[in-house]
Amino acid sequence: MNKPRILTGDRPTGPLHLGHYVGTLVNRVRLQDSHELFLVVADYHTLTTQPTREKVARTHENARAIVLDYLSVGIDPERATIYVQSDVPEVAELTLLFSMLVTVPRLERVPTLKEVMREQNITHPSLGLLSYPVLQAADILLVHADLVPVGGDQESHVEVTREIARRFNQMYGAVFKEPQALIGDVPILVGIDGKLKMSKSLGNAIYLSDDAETVSAKVMQMYTDPARIRADVPGAVEGNPVFTFHDTFNDDKTEVQDLKARYRAGKVGDVEVKQKLARALNRFLDPMRARRAEYEDRTSLVDDILEAGANHVRPIARETLRMVRAAMGLC
Repeated sequence: MNKPRILTGDRPTGPLHLGHYVGTLVNRVRLQDSHELFLVVADYHTLTTQPTREKVARTHENARAIVLDYLSVGIDPERATIYVQSDVPEVAELTLLFSMLVTVPRLERVPTLKEVMREQNITHPSLGLLSYPVLQAADILLVHADLVPVGGDQESHVEVTREIARRFNQMYGAVFKEPQALIGDVPILVGIDGKLKMSKSLGNAIYLSDDAETVSAKVMQMYTDPARIRADVPGAVEGNPVFTFHDTFNDDKTEVQDLKARYRAGKVGDVEVKQKLARALNRFLDPMRARRAEYEDRTSLVDDILEAGANHVRPIARETLRMVRAAMGLC
C-alpha cells in the first residue's frame, strides 16, 4: 500500500531558526518513515517579498543553506524528496489555473498577508504577494499531498488550498484530495525580543546554524519579566520568553522546575536563568552542528540531492497537469 504523502517547504530567504524547528521541522523528521515526504525549497515564493536582483541572486546560496538545515535536523535524503520549486515548471501553470478559482476578497482575508505587509511596511501588495496562498496550493496539490506540516501562522494557507481543491472538484470532477494541516506542538515560538513570533525579517531569531557563542550572546539579550528590576524581586514565569524557551528546549526538567520556583520567590537572577538556558540550547543544537559539519564536507551533496528531487517530482507534476487539463477540457 502506498504511503500517505506530505508536502511542505521553506522560502530560501535565509537560514532556518528554532521557530521553524518546533513549528514544522520536528514533524517532518518524525513522519519521514511513515509518509512519503516532499520538501520544496520555494524560490518563487521568495519573489513575493524580495524581487530585487540582489536578493534573487542570493536565492541559490540560501537554498543550499536550507538543505543543510534539513539534513542537520535529521531529514534523510534517502527518505525525503527535496527539490527547488522553479525546477518544476508545472507549478506555475497550475498556479495560473487555480487563480481563476479564488477571489481577491478571499485572499485579502488571509491573516498572514496582513502580517507580512505590516512587518515589511508594504502598503500596496503585488499580485504575486496577494496570490501567495494560490502558489502554495499549487505546490501542495501538484503532488497530491495528504498532510501539510506547518507552523500555526500558516494554517490559514492550507485552508485556502482545501477550498481550491474543493472548488476544482465541484467544477470539473474529482481530481484533488483535500489535504490536512499538521500544526507543531509549539505552533508559534516567541522571538528573543519578546515579540509574538520568531522571524527572520524581525531579526529576533536563534538559527539552527548559529554557533555556541552566538547562541549564548542572543540568550543574554532575551527579554524576561519587564516588571522585575532586581534579582530579589519575585518574577513572573508565565509569558516570560526565557521560561518559554526552557519549557520547549531544556531537557533537564528538574532544573527548569527549580529555576521557576526560585524565580517566583525572588531567589534567582536573570543572568543565571539565561546562562542555564544557553547551555540547554547548545546541548539541543550540538547534534545538529555535528551533522551539518559532516554534510558540509561533501561539497556536491546538496546539488545531487536537489537534482534527484526534481527528477522525481517532474513526472508526478506532468501527470497532475495532464489530469487537470483533461478534467477542464483544455486542449
